Order: sequence, then C-alpha cells, then structure tokens
Amino acid sequence: MLNIGVIGCGAIGRDHIRRLHDLVPGCQVVACADYFEEAAVKTAAMYDGIRAYANGEALIAAPEVQAVVIASSDPSHADYVLKSLAHGKYVFCEKPLAQNAADCEKIIQAELAHGSRLVQVGFMRRYDRGYAEMKRIIDSGTLGAPLMIHACHRNVCQPDGFQTEMGVSNVAIHELDICRWLLSDEYESGQVLKVRQSACSTKGYDNPQIVLLKTRSGARIDVEVQVADAYGYDIQCQVVCEKGTVNLPDPYAVVTRAHAARSFPILTDWKDRFVEAYDIELTHWVNSLAMSGAPDGPSAWDGYAACVAADALNRSRGTEQFCPIQMMGKPALYQ
Repeated sequence: MLNIGVIGCGAIGRDHIRRLHDLVPGCQVVACADYFEEAAVKTAAMYDGIRAYANGEALIAAPEVQAVVIASSDPSHADYVLKSLAHGKYVFCEKPLAQNAADCEKIIQAELAHGSRLVQVGFMRRYDRGYAEMKRIIDSGTLGAPLMIHACHRNVCQPDGFQTEMGVSNVAIHELDICRWLLSDEYESGQVLKVRQSACSTKGYDNPQIVLLKTRSGARIDVEVQVADAYGYDIQCQVVCEKGTVNLPDPYAVVTRAHAARSFPILTDWKDRFVEAYDIELTHWVNSLAMSGAPDGPSAWDGYAACVAADALNRSRGTEQFCPIQMMGKPALYQ
C-alpha cells in the first residue's frame, strides 16, 4: 500500500485526494498540506486517516509519506519537487514542472544524482482515450508521416493575476507536451503572435494568441490559445499526415433535436473534460510504482522540454521572428 501526501488543497488537490481515496487501488492518502493551513485541516477532516500538516515541507519530511502529489500553485512546484527528491520520495507534480527551464534543469540534475526516476509530470492528456487513439494511428504509419498539427485551447475564464505569458507557460503547456508526444519529435523553433484581440477581453492580458512551432523533422504546428471569454472549454486537435488526417474526438454528449435545431452541450470545466484521463493517469502512476518501483509516465525531461519551448515562445513575443528552441543533451535516464 503506497502512502501518499498531497500538497495543495485547492480544486485539483481536493479532486486528486478524492480520486486517490475512492478510485485508485493500492494506495492511501495519509497527509495533506496547503499554504493556507485551514484549507488542509478542513480537507483532512473529510476523511479518516489523513493528517493535516502546517506546510508542504513538513509533509515531505513526514516518515509515513512515501510519495508526494504536488497540486499547489505553479510557482511552488519546482521547490517542492526538489525537496521531495532530497528525501528520496516519489513525486507526481501537476503541470508545469517549473516556471522556467532553468529550474527544470535543477530537477533533472537532482534526479540524475539519485540514479533512478522518481518524478512524473501531470500531463494527463496522454491518458485521454482520444489522444491515445490518435497516437496509435500516427505510430502505425497507415497515414504516412505527420506533416502538420492544427490545435486550439479555449477556456471560459482565468483567475485574478493571470498574465499574458501564462497563456503559453501555464495554459498552452498542455499543447507543448501533447504535440511533441503525438509526433515523437522535438521542437526546433517557435513564435507566439498577438492577433486581433477579443472585445470581450478587457483584463489586461493578450487574448487570443497564436502559437507557431517547427519541429526538427520539419513538421509545423499552430495552436490557437484563447484563455478566457470563449463559449466553453473546447480542446481541438487535428494531425495532417501524408495520406489522411486524424482528429481528436469531442467528448461524448447526447444530441438534442428541438426548435428546428440539432445541438449538444459543450463542457465549461477542464476537470469534467478530462475526468477519465485523470483517473487513468493516477491509477497508472500508482501501479507503475508498485510493479517496477519507478514511474513510467511523463518524466522530468518531458516537463523540461515543455518549459524550454514555453520560454522560447515567450521570448519571441513582439519580435515577429521565430526563436530557436535549444535543449541540453538528453541524459540516458530518460532515453
């Protein structure tokens, strides 16, 4: 039985605690912590056997905690991951792994010093059935080589404090991971463009934005990033190959015919859109630790690759030029 401590008792942290407690076999949540200690105390009180800690550092050091789930605010991720590695504990860190590539490099070096993988990054889209089937079709070669990806990421709203750069580093970070995974390719260069702005977007950050990427094999990717004021939470992806295309399916929904119209609902919450993917992801993580003693999902290297691309894209902003995406040599641990 894997003893897990969860740092972060906000929406996704509470949802992961519920998931690990109710749905995922082979584990138990024994601890939780939050920047606001009261949030941890309230969350712990909802379950038997969970102890609330005053802060993440205390939770990581707790002897009963074997693995740490980091679901706290994005700026705190890198420090909690490094502290967990220093204690030799397994880590599941929600995206992004860090706020920049430099902090990801520190994490990679710490994991290399340990000598085996301890870190998995929460890129849950790899566990979505639609994306997984797209990956299977592309890898089968039946459609020939992939040439282009057209994608969009549309959100209803963002919390206070959101900034333009976060449209890439915190929102489109999912596309930065999933596109390189679908193509089994690394990025060569990228550019982010400010386009005509929505009249509905008056909160001080660019919306929408367009992300453009070129891979080392020459494939091209465009991603529309609309972080707020869209009609719903809508994720689209089409891969254009030599002999055909493959599209991400819409989530299952009942179709209604009424009032001379045919309609179906569009989700508004990311937790609902990828609820099954989160279930599969955490179940797979716990199983991989039990079976092989190491995670085999998205690695610290994958988190690093996404952050390198995000950093380059944000540097390109306003230059009207593609910016090189340069990565360090890939260590054997991640081959």
